[in-house]
Amino acid sequence: MSRRQLAMVMDLNKCIGCQTCTVACKTQWTNRDGREYMYWNNVETRPGSGYPKKWEDMGGGFDAKGNLQEGEVPNRRTGYGVPWDYNHDEIMSGATFEPSADPKWGPNWDEDVGGGMFPNSHHFYLPRICNHCSNPACMAACNNQAIFKRDQDGVVLVDMDRCQGERQCIAACPYKKIYFNARLSKSEKCIMCFPRIEKGLPPACAQQCVGRIRFVGFMDDEEGQVHKLVNKYKVALPLHPEYGTQPNVFYVPPLPGPETFDDEGKPIPNSKRIPVELLEHLFGPEVTRVQAVLEGEIQKKKRGERSDILDILIAYKHSEMFRIDSAVPMGEQHGQSTAPAPVKAPTKLAITRVPAASLSLGKVRRS
Repeated sequence: MSRRQLAMVMDLNKCIGCQTCTVACKTQWTNRDGREYMYWNNVETRPGSGYPKKWEDMGGGFDAKGNLQEGEVPNRRTGYGVPWDYNHDEIMSGATFEPSADPKWGPNWDEDVGGGMFPNSHHFYLPRICNHCSNPACMAACNNQAIFKRDQDGVVLVDMDRCQGERQCIAACPYKKIYFNARLSKSEKCIMCFPRIEKGLPPACAQQCVGRIRFVGFMDDEEGQVHKLVNKYKVALPLHPEYGTQPNVFYVPPLPGPETFDDEGKPIPNSKRIPVELLEHLFGPEVTRVQAVLEGEIQKKKRGERSDILDILIAYKHSEMFRIDSAVPMGEQHGQSTAPAPVKAPTKLAITRVPAASLSLGKVRRS
């Protein structure tokens, strides 16, 4: 267990599926050098098969007794899909518009497909990054002790010097958020943009989020939005808590949506557009309670009453969504004449810092 734990909360009622977070991550970390197929951040449409395809059926994690469960490594072609481009340069000469490969799957293959039939079709967006779990299955499975949690913030990293590319971590991660770099023969994953965190900046996916759905802060910061949403008001839930990894990325589940319509086009009273069974599958049995709390807070607002929960979720000020230094919101840090207080050195582990602009992760290691 790390001394402190950095966490993220995503409000799914505000995600518009624009993929700005995906592009922000992709351009900063995984656009070349064997990482072309990697999406450390991706936004899935639910219901849908996700990325990699049907990752929820591939095992991993821990059973009810805390034993590590067997899992699969996704197939590179059918699970992730082979990156491709189009023959743009040939179009002007009369060629047909064709991909450079024969794609079978990709990170947005079933985007916006959803479920149900018109006029009762439905879908919502589910952004995913590494959960930086408190009980990481990837770390438990690694034979070479190449995966570790930073003591100062709980970020889970891969020691590139120790990694032997054996891929037990990929099989063990039930969320399939570790990827194999065939060029380096190493495993790689989301690093929570720790070079940015060390400078008092939020992860790129959170900074660039158009919908302001992502809150970042420390779990022990009682004045922070993350602590309030997860621990105080309990309206942010982990994804698949039954996997036993204790994830530190939490979600405010979507509201049921508008009522469904009968065969005559009339709304069916008390019906729910998004099936509660789907939400319970993802976030557990607490979904119904959370939805009731959110709907109650909305009614309070309509009556002109104050709602701390909605005031947090509305996110009036973008800068206040990120409490990287637990004492002061990010905007106030950078408004001061002095620089933010540096992260204290860990007691057991030290990280060789990587420049924020660097795309090479080979120097992330323990000293």
